[in-house]
Parts: sequence; structure tokens; C-alpha cells
Amino acid sequence: MNIADYKGVWVFAEQRDGELQKISLELLGKGREIADKLGVELTALLLGDKTDAMAAELVAHGADKVLIAEHPLLGHFTTDGYTKVICDLANARKPEIIFIGASYLGRDLGPRVAARLSTGLTADCTSLDIDVENNNNLMMTRPAFGGNLMATIVCGDHRPQMATIRPGVFEKLTRDENRKCEIEKANISLTEADIRTKTLEVVKIVADIADIAEANFIVSGGRGIGCKENFALLEELATSLGGVVGGSRAAVENGWVDKAVQVGQTGKTVRPNVYIACGISGAIQHLAGMQDSDYIIAINKDADAPIMKAADVAIAGDFMKIIPEMVAQIKEIKNK
Repeated sequence: MNIADYKGVWVFAEQRDGELQKISLELLGKGREIADKLGVELTALLLGDKTDAMAAELVAHGADKVLIAEHPLLGHFTTDGYTKVICDLANARKPEIIFIGASYLGRDLGPRVAARLSTGLTADCTSLDIDVENNNNLMMTRPAFGGNLMATIVCGDHRPQMATIRPGVFEKLTRDENRKCEIEKANISLTEADIRTKTLEVVKIVADIADIAEANFIVSGGRGIGCKENFALLEELATSLGGVVGGSRAAVENGWVDKAVQVGQTGKTVRPNVYIACGISGAIQHLAGMQDSDYIIAINKDADAPIMKAADVAIAGDFMKIIPEMVAQIKEIKNK
């Protein structure tokens, strides 16, 4: 391939049941930065059925162009259908970069698209940049070896350069109602014969676990909490704040909290207004998942733990005594 033929940054705009996912808007924010460094167009690629309202949202969040592939067979995600449409468009229009969210859907779609386009894919990225001093290659950084090392990867000989990116890593741009851009509905070829699996029924399961990436207040516990039963204290504090409970990798591995609420390089990246870390030492892998919180409070018996240096407020002491006092004072304030 002649890589000089490839221009532009594409962001796959993930939607479910006609609702754009937060990761799509986060990727547009980073895509805007990458496209500006390269001096190219930022395109939001939207697949689905009845997409007009979603297209307007993509314009307001930074896209230079919205490329729509609309078809009844794209109403619900299928790997075959989405892969065929994206690859057909990419082969015809030759984008230089494609970003896909590392959701369960994106982790299915990304590798299939990359393989069919005969290019590479860097999965679960936590950082993206352009090597402007050398060759303008995309530098894709992700955790390696269980989160103990950060690896920066380039795809110098193939295009498009592709990456899946974790939700919560980047911030979405402020919505701008006055932005205008081109909205194009592409002509696509898709039949039922192209899709080997059929969606017979969609059944939604209501989960008891909240998405911590959306929470404004998070109370997280680590190895220092001691046992699963002690997380009831953290739950009480989180409830009083209108927040949720999270956990470190150690807490997850010990079975004290669900993997869905793990914060860190091998869990989720969060940006709450307030992050309260209880019994967490503050290893670099955990800090990477919560260091962009607006305000960090650390509670730890070890005054020299790394988390204490990263915190805005560090409380050295026993969480079993500190948390009930915090809950009591919060309730007192609410009752005034």
C-alpha cells in the first residue's frame, strides 16, 4: 500500500438503540486534537438506522464531517454487518487513522476490521499522540504485562492506523450548538446474506452494578480494607454522597468487589468530582485510573503510602473510625 494515499481521522461513533455512547464523544475530543496536529479532517462514522438526531450531536462535539451508513440491518450491531460496511467505506475513502471505543462491541469489531484491512490494531489504549518531529506516525500507548509496563506502539508500514481506546480516558469537548459541518449519507451495499448471525431478540438485563465511569463520587477500597464485609462501610459513605463503590485490583482478586467496579490500568479509568481511596497503597497502576479526578481524598494507616502524596487531602488513620465520622458529619450537614 502507498501510505501517502491515506488521509484523515475517523472515529467510530458507537450507538445502541439510537443513543450515542459516551465513549464516542470522548474519542471525538481526542480525535479533534490528533486531526489538528496532522492538519486533516475529523470524520465521525455513524452506523445504524434512523440516525439524524445522533448526527447533530456528533457535529456539536467536534466532528468536521459525519459519514452515515444507514440501513435497517444496521439497527442492531452484528459483527459481519458492521465490519463489511466499515471496510467497504475505508477501502474506498482511505482514512489514515481509525479510532474505536474499547467497549465489548468495539473489542469485537476492531480486530475484525483491522484484519480485513490488512493493518495492525493496538488495543485498550490509554494515551495517543502524533510523532510530529519524525514521520507523523500515530503513537499508541497501552498497558502491557498485566499493567506493570506502558508500551508505545506504532504502525509505520500499514494504513489505516487503528486503535481501540478505553472509556473514560479522554474528556469530551464542550458541546457547541453553533458548529456546522457536512453530513453525508453513504451509499452502502448490505444484504441479509452478508450477515451470518441473526438477532432474534434483544433482552436487556438490569444490572445492580452502576457504571463507575459515570459517577461523580467514588469511594474505593483496596487490600487495606481487610475483607468483603468491611466494604459495607464504604457503601454507607458512598450512599451518603450519592456515589458508588469502587475497588483496586487487589480487592477484585480477593473477591471483595466485582470486576466491573475495578479502577486502574487493568480496570476502568474514572474522572469523578471526588475520589475517596480507602486502604489503597497507590501503585502506579491504580493511580493511572483515577489521577484525573477533580479532588482526591486518601485514607490509609501508612502516612508514607504513595496514594497520600497524590491526594489533595491525606488522612492517616483507621478507616473503621474515620468513615463513620465522615458519614455522621455528612448527615448532619444534610439535616441542617
